[in-house]
Amino acid sequence: MIAKLQCVVLDCADVVELSRFYQSLLGGVVNQRDPRWSLGDGWATLHTAGLVLAFQRVEDHQPPRWPDPARPQQFHLDLGVEDLDRAQEDVVRLGASLLDEGDGKRSWRIFSDPAGHPFCLVRD
Repeated sequence: MIAKLQCVVLDCADVVELSRFYQSLLGGVVNQRDPRWSLGDGWATLHTAGLVLAFQRVEDHQPPRWPDPARPQQFHLDLGVEDLDRAQEDVVRLGASLLDEGDGKRSWRIFSDPAGHPFCLVRD
């Protein structure tokens, strides 16, 4: 095992609106303090009993139109790791591609899986 699932991140136009929607469905706490994430205008979280959902604002968001392949489903996984460098070596060896290594100061790096879906490795 290389990582553990931290949260599922959904792209949207309004992070507050969507986090409140899912809170109504699932219960939980919107924007609970958590050292793994910074909260702000473009990011919100919902901590439920078994899962954290995160909501990421995207400028000019175009919602998915399932099953239209021109506007596919939009989300990414945040995977917690102890050592970013070692985890990066492991996921690249398994077929992932590094998309954004960052500036060396932030706590996450962005990759794509072999099919092109983005995911982040996030330092625990």
